[in-house]
Amino acid sequence: MSENKVLYELKDHVATITLNRPEARNAINGQVRQDLNDAWATFRDDPDAWVAILTAVGDVFCAGADLKDGKGSTGTFGGTFWEKPTVNSFESGMELFKPTIAAVNGPCIGYGLTGVLFCDFVLASDRARFAYPEVSIGVPTIVGSIRLPQKVGWSNAMELLLTGESVDAQRAKEMGLVWRLCPHEELLAQAQAWAQVLTKAAPIAQRATKEVAWRSASMGWTEAVRFGETMRKVAAQSPDAVEGRQAWLERRAPEWTGNEG
Repeated sequence: MSENKVLYELKDHVATITLNRPEARNAINGQVRQDLNDAWATFRDDPDAWVAILTAVGDVFCAGADLKDGKGSTGTFGGTFWEKPTVNSFESGMELFKPTIAAVNGPCIGYGLTGVLFCDFVLASDRARFAYPEVSIGVPTIVGSIRLPQKVGWSNAMELLLTGESVDAQRAKEMGLVWRLCPHEELLAQAQAWAQVLTKAAPIAQRATKEVAWRSASMGWTEAVRFGETMRKVAAQSPDAVEGRQAWLERRAPEWTGNEG
């Protein structure tokens, strides 16, 4: 059996998902794609996993798609030519409402950057760089072009998407792509510390809040409020909602379970 190219570790409700193909600069080929999809599915489906950190082994976070395995790097699709689903991975839009953190330890290119864009918090080493180089080899960027303007605004997005050139971590922070810039040696520790902060809140309430924020972006105001109030009623039935009220009455720290009911 081949070595797993994505490592998965769960500790104290925090899953660390680590790209593990340093010999190829963590480029995405078919095996990495499958291992990565499996890791995200494991995180999504495990009630004991509340927060995820995405990071990488080596000096490069991700060199993008492995052009030697271009077909495999995109993953597998079912259906016919026109009816193929395009949401087949975390970075292409998997519905996942648990908090996610990217700890970007080096150059982050193409597919790697698209994955980072789907994380709620981006922490970057001062050695990180970010790029969408596709246009420089005659290929359009698709999912990145959908997501990036929502993150950093139109002109900042076009700077990356239409030039193919990279920006350093400081420029990425100025754009709003990077949330927190870290000394390289402190990156993972800071990501882990932030993950622990996130585990102090009620997991079900967090997921309901994130889902409302995500879905309401494409709704009208009345529809968004109605959806949000429905989600509030659903989340209020969870054991953690009962525990939260009881802990408040007893003036103690709540003990969350993350169970849906």
